[in-house]
Amino acid sequence: MSQVVAAASALSEWSGVVLAQSADPYDLTPGRAWSLVGAVVGLVGVVAGIVGLVRAGRGAPVAVGSGVVAVGVGIWVVSAAQGGPGTGYGIVGGYLDLVVGVAAVALGGLAVARGRRVAAGR
Repeated sequence: MSQVVAAASALSEWSGVVLAQSADPYDLTPGRAWSLVGAVVGLVGVVAGIVGLVRAGRGAPVAVGSGVVAVGVGIWVVSAAQGGPGTGYGIVGGYLDLVVGVAAVALGGLAVARGRRVAAGR
């Protein structure tokens, strides 16, 4: 097994290609940090969207805005990742940002629609 690792290391040095390094599970790498920021912003949007649904439109702009930001961060993290899960690039969190951001935008859109209905008296 060590011969395979040594051969891969020699090949990567010769070709100039850097192989994906696995990160410690508890290290906070820049990719993981940005994924965490996107997830927090997306969760704020989901909470604001739920509040907007309950209180007829209040918080809907916050939900839509933070959802768009979370999706943007998720796209950025996923596109910048050079390795898969466990490499420290934050790709799993980037995909989570995409899901939470879309949910926040959807809840914000529903809250806007409900706010318009309530304002129109329906």
